[in-house]
Amino acid sequence: MFVDRVELKLSSGKGGQGCSSFRREKFVAKGGPDGGDGGRGGDVWFVVDKNSDTLSHFKGKTHLKAKNGRPGMPRKCAGKTGESLYLKVPPGTQVIDAETGELLLDLTEDGQKVKFLKGGKGGLGNFHFKSSTNQRPTYAQPGMPGEERTVRLELKLIADVGLVGFPNVGKSTLIATVSNAHPEVADYEFTTLTPKLGVVAVDEFQSFVMADIPGIIEGASDGRGLGIEFLRHIERTKTLLFMIDAANYREVGDQFAALKTEIARYSAELAGRPYAVALTRVDAVGAEEANEKMARLLESMGLCPNEGLKAYGADENYLGFKCEENDPRFVMAISSVSQINIRPLIFALADILGKRV
Repeated sequence: MFVDRVELKLSSGKGGQGCSSFRREKFVAKGGPDGGDGGRGGDVWFVVDKNSDTLSHFKGKTHLKAKNGRPGMPRKCAGKTGESLYLKVPPGTQVIDAETGELLLDLTEDGQKVKFLKGGKGGLGNFHFKSSTNQRPTYAQPGMPGEERTVRLELKLIADVGLVGFPNVGKSTLIATVSNAHPEVADYEFTTLTPKLGVVAVDEFQSFVMADIPGIIEGASDGRGLGIEFLRHIERTKTLLFMIDAANYREVGDQFAALKTEIARYSAELAGRPYAVALTRVDAVGAEEANEKMARLLESMGLCPNEGLKAYGADENYLGFKCEENDPRFVMAISSVSQINIRPLIFALADILGKRV
């Protein structure tokens, strides 16, 4: 089960009670106070683990607590420190105050370890309170209470390339073709119900991570469909790959404009990221029609094949174009099923990301 948002109440451990006792030993007169200190309460830690990719192990849990410190003991023996609580979360997890909405932690690096709540201090035993005027103290401190906070954990996947497109445009097929991911692929809309990550190998030494999210429909930024629920998973991506369906009844320029509008309405920052465009399923319409649609797509983007663009791609029958050196954009005709321009697409994305030397 993929879970990317949970709300939890977290509590660190309470400090142990100090001990009030007196030394009683044969042949030792007036042994005096010897009560030990209480143990410290356990802390609450967040640990980032790249081997986890969901928050599902927190599902159904409402209150997680570290262990309390143990009480002090006679003979000046301190109580045992309470066991700390370690919460393993995937990279990209944000810890947000549930009441104020304040971002408390942004956990992005594997192995990152952050102490979130500090355990309560253990109380002092009566040994600490003896003095010349009080040689028989019976008082020992209670342990200090731990800290408590209600938080919301939100997962934003970390990827290099985020796939953006309407439902059934071929996103799952592409990520299954170029990476080690195995999403469900079918001929109906909204096959993808949860985000998927895949590692794409550029060569023996270099790779990048691609993220697939459920298809976006018009109005997704207002909550329609599944898109708004998962758009945050491409907020951290470095590059967006807009996927335009050549076999769809809608005009290619309209598809691109609608997707750009939804992204911009959701996040202006995300809309400003570098992007590329893939004209998908070109094998379904043939080379001639695909190239006509490519020309109309370029026109809708304000690009002209004869000005500032160069041919791009390995298949001479299906066109692809790349912008000038200072503009990272490219547009390429592809087919995941027929393997048209798939390797050139990988290399082009790697160039944008700086993954190729």
